[in-house]
Amino acid sequence: MELFQRILELDKELFLFLNGFHNDFWDTIIIMITRQETWIPFFASILFYIIKKYRSKSILILIAIGLLIAATDQFSNVIKDSVQRWRPTHDPAISHLVHIFFGKGGYYGFVSAHAANSVAILVLTSRIFKNRIYYALMLTWVLVFCYSRIYVGVHYPLDLICGGLIGWLIGWGLFKLLMFVENHFFFGRSPKIEKTALSLKDVGVIFLVFLVSFVTVFLVVGQLHFFKIL
Repeated sequence: MELFQRILELDKELFLFLNGFHNDFWDTIIIMITRQETWIPFFASILFYIIKKYRSKSILILIAIGLLIAATDQFSNVIKDSVQRWRPTHDPAISHLVHIFFGKGGYYGFVSAHAANSVAILVLTSRIFKNRIYYALMLTWVLVFCYSRIYVGVHYPLDLICGGLIGWLIGWGLFKLLMFVENHFFFGRSPKIEKTALSLKDVGVIFLVFLVSFVTVFLVVGQLHFFKIL
């Protein structure tokens, strides 16, 4: 029990350290990064190549992604309601020290559904695409996206780590289920998901969309601050 309490204290100390790097410019940047709407073009490019590469089997993959999002959301909510660990923004012990500017969120934050969702998508799509550069790109997005949840004050690092572990298990499990369905019910149809990989050119397009989205956020926020609109 003493070790567990020490882990929780270290978690709070690390949170306060990471949450402490802020200013008006970065506040606006992180608000954009933490909102899933910002990444719609990035997600759309991934869906485009799923449909392009796997044709009729893309329906299987899209169903798997839908199940993945539903499973990570529901499982995270069950754990939140069972464990009932306060979010930093609601924790009486440290809420007065938290940099809050985006909203406090719900009362409980363990585990992070955002972390579970993003890691599960990373695991499932990277196993489907089988490209190391794509994996590195998605991992970068996951790390930036997860850090944004600490920056806005709604999650402790441990919320994100445990949410990520749950997402990894769900993503891996759904990939295995996808392979089982393909091998037993769609074995005669091509292309084979298990043997088809994303080309370097295709990854380059996805990376370009990611980069444009990221740079656009900085340019827009920079202009808003330059003209003192924010």
